[in-house]
Amino acid sequence: MNVIFAGTPDFSVPALESIQSKHNIIGVFCQPDRPKGRGRVISQCPVKIKALEHGLTLFQPENLKDTSIQEQIKSLNPDVMIVVAYGQLIPKEILSIPKYGCINIHASVLPKWRGAAPIQRAIISGDRSTGISIMQMDEGLDTGDILLTKLIEIDEKDNAQSLHDKLSLLGASGIQETLDTIDTLTPIKQENSEATYAKKLFKDESWINWTSDAKEICNQIRGFNPYPIAQTYLESENSNQEILRIYSANYVVNETNIKPGYPIRINKKECIIAAKNGAVSLEMVQLSGKKIVSISDFLNANKIIRLF
Repeated sequence: MNVIFAGTPDFSVPALESIQSKHNIIGVFCQPDRPKGRGRVISQCPVKIKALEHGLTLFQPENLKDTSIQEQIKSLNPDVMIVVAYGQLIPKEILSIPKYGCINIHASVLPKWRGAAPIQRAIISGDRSTGISIMQMDEGLDTGDILLTKLIEIDEKDNAQSLHDKLSLLGASGIQETLDTIDTLTPIKQENSEATYAKKLFKDESWINWTSDAKEICNQIRGFNPYPIAQTYLESENSNQEILRIYSANYVVNETNIKPGYPIRINKKECIIAAKNGAVSLEMVQLSGKKIVSISDFLNANKIIRLF
């Protein structure tokens, strides 16, 4: 097939490479170069880097609303347009240009977790499984008919990054399977009454409430890694109040009556903090302005009075 590919971040790259292995990519669309990092250095996105590596024709419009861009897409005469975390809306004028329309890889089992942050919301909500949906795009937000679904279990040690990587590879295999069988697939309409929405993550959600359920706190820590990282205030012997970022932790049973946020047990290797219906065993942490360290290394230099 002659394929236009639209994607921007790391999540999109395996799908790009999978499609290129069997099909003719006639154009790659990605976001314009943006400032990145503390230095705000203008940087290329992962899809652009990979497209240039393979010598693919690249387009980086600010948006796809311009009629000249739409005419350019039409002139490429694509069989299909594959959209994977592109970061821009696809106007209805473009949806009908390719023979097989525009097809999207979405990182959830639709209609659950439509929207911007399906991977993180699945973990934060304690879901035990998720997957990818290959969807025929329409004008709605992740509302199109489903062409293919692939499922995966969420491991209790998965954070947002590890699950992102698994789903990225699953999406790559799923889109290949979809293109191989596209003439025989039967689109399935989504049940809108069952839809849930994965809203964008905000930093103010990253603060831990130690009176919450211990399992929910552990899910929050997993879901907010690598961004924006769950955080709490620390009262220690060295300072009355510092920000402690928690990168990983485990749920443990709590049979004590110690108040939430206070240590149940601290020794050279572990720090277990009380919460509702259980406790949280800290693994990897970071004081503001310091390096990420294991809890054992952290306890060598700090004594935790409470977290709040």
